[in-house]
Parts: sequence; structure tokens; C-alpha cells
Amino acid sequence: MLAKSMMTFAAARSMVSHLETGALTAQFRAGLRTRSFATAKFNAPTVEHRVVPVNTADGAQLRVHVYGPDTAPTLVLIHGWACSIEYWNPQITAFAGEYRVVSYDQRGHGASTLGTAAPSEHTLADDLSAVLDATLRGDEKAVLAGHSMGGLTIQAWAKHHPEQVSARASAVLLANTANAAIRWETDMLPLLNKQLVVAQYPVTLLGAPVRMPQPVSESLLFAPLPIPGGWLTQQVLRSRILTPEATADEVDFAMGIIRSCRPIARGRHAAAMADMDLSAGTANLTVPTTVIASARDRLLPQRLSRPIVDILRRTGHLADFHVLPHGHLSNVEDTDAFDAVLHQILRSSMNSRATRRNVAAR
Repeated sequence: MLAKSMMTFAAARSMVSHLETGALTAQFRAGLRTRSFATAKFNAPTVEHRVVPVNTADGAQLRVHVYGPDTAPTLVLIHGWACSIEYWNPQITAFAGEYRVVSYDQRGHGASTLGTAAPSEHTLADDLSAVLDATLRGDEKAVLAGHSMGGLTIQAWAKHHPEQVSARASAVLLANTANAAIRWETDMLPLLNKQLVVAQYPVTLLGAPVRMPQPVSESLLFAPLPIPGGWLTQQVLRSRILTPEATADEVDFAMGIIRSCRPIARGRHAAAMADMDLSAGTANLTVPTTVIASARDRLLPQRLSRPIVDILRRTGHLADFHVLPHGHLSNVEDTDAFDAVLHQILRSSMNSRATRRNVAAR
């Protein structure tokens, strides 16, 4: 009986381990990320990639891809919450012919494992540091571009590894991101974190605003539950993450990427991001930094970019600030405008490097 109980316990532990690593659903999730679309930019890049193995101190195995010429300047693309390398397909296709493009699955996302450390600003920072150590050549500096949680990642890295900023980065792009106050400022599902409203009238009790109880809202937001497919999910995604003008391929591409994220990683990272304050990291970005916000972003509204812009303007490192017209996924709905901003950052970075080399040679 004891032996049988021990075997049952071992089987249960094995099942938990498989759920943590995503081994049971890996093939299904990979299929969601790698579908083909009529819109060519969403398909897998035709340029070949090289895999760089990166193992973190706590045992997470990160999937890291390098595209493009080995001798070209490096662009590092850092995806956001519930996404993966494939989220950057439009930009990898656009830039990998001229630049060396590095991208990776954040821990627990895509094909990367979670490791043993709980997701936090420390894991975001340390994972990016490990990827840069593994992919940058010698004293090379790269342009770092982070979208949403990827922007938080860059600011967390700058907060916890400030000495690396000027050594590893030539310029930074922060797109559709924040540096604090996400729990109360996101407009994605106002019912969960805003004052309750009935027929446009705020609901109060003895003069105090009535909100959904925090344990209830957090249980709904952070629960590690799979996201179903189908028409209803498409409509929620179109109205809350994208915009009503999004094409069918834009919606399908985004939905496949997001649904491919393991629920446990999605829930644990959402909980970690809710109360992050990375203002110190913003102040540590001592290289030219461009900020992109979107006028109709409900997940991380434009107003959440303002503190970032204000800090960068105060420190003298704000290179530019752009507000694009659509929703949270600016590189998907506003691809041409997003790529134009990124092209300008890369060209300016290359010109600055050339100027420094010329001055050093005199």
C-alpha cells in the first residue's frame, strides 16, 4: 500500500512538472504560433535563424533565435505578455536582411520554460541580461526594442543592471508600455479594476465608490485558465486589445500567439506586473530612448507612457515620442509606422557609432 501511494505521489509530481514545462501541450501551442496567413508579414520569416541556448541561474531554458547577417548591427526584440518570438514576425522579416535580429521567448512563454524562480522584475531583468551576454559580440552595443511587458523588461534590466545600459545598448525603443500603476490604470476590463457604473452613473455606497472586490477581480485576471478559441474570443480581442478596424488576419494572428502562451505563465506574469514600479529603471536609461504609445490602447493606455516620457525628458535621454492611431499591438495594426520609427532609431544609432569611430581615429 505504501509503495502504491508513493507511486501515485510520484505520478502526481510528474504531472505537475509536465504542466510547469508545458510538455503535454507543446505541440498544440506551437501550432497556434506557426500558422500561415494570407497577409505575408505574419508568416514565419524566410531568412534562416540560428538557435542560441541560454540557461538561467534558476534553471529556465530560454528559446533564443538570431536572424540575419552575423556581421551586421544587432537589433534585440523583446516581446510582451502572453506572446513569443513569432509575435515579431513582421519586424524580423522587415529588418533581418540588413540587421542581425535577436529575439527570445520570455520565461514560460513560447518554448521557454519557467524555471524555479517566481516571475518578477528580477527575472525579467536577469533573463534579458543573460540573453545579451549570450548573443552580443565582445563590447558590441545593440538597439533594444521592447513591446508591452518587453518594455517593462528593458526598464527592469536598467533598474537592476544599470552598469549594463551604456555598455550593452546604443538606443532603446519602449512601445505600448508603462513603468508603474498597471493594476489600477489598465482599461482592458474596467469592470475588474474601476468604479462600478450603471447607465453612465458611478455607483457609490455612503459616498464611497463601489468596486468589484479585489480578490474577485484578481482571481479572474490572474487565474491560469486556457483562453478558448472561437468568435467570442475574437470579438473581445478585437475590441479590447486591437481596434474594430483590425483585419481578420490581424485578429487571428494575435489570437494564435496569445492562446499559445501557457496559462500558468500568463497568470503568474500578470500578477507580477500588476504592482511593479520601474521608475528608477526608466531614469537609468542613459541612452537615446524613443517611446511609442497608441491613441486607442486599452491594455496600457497612452497616459501610462506619460511618466516614462516625463522622466526621460528630465534626464535628457528622450529621443522621440510617437502616438500611433490604433490599439495595443502597434507593430501589428500600425506596422508601417512602427517600422519607420524603428528604422530611424537604427539609422541614428549607426550614424552615432560611425561618428564615434571617426573621432576615435583622429
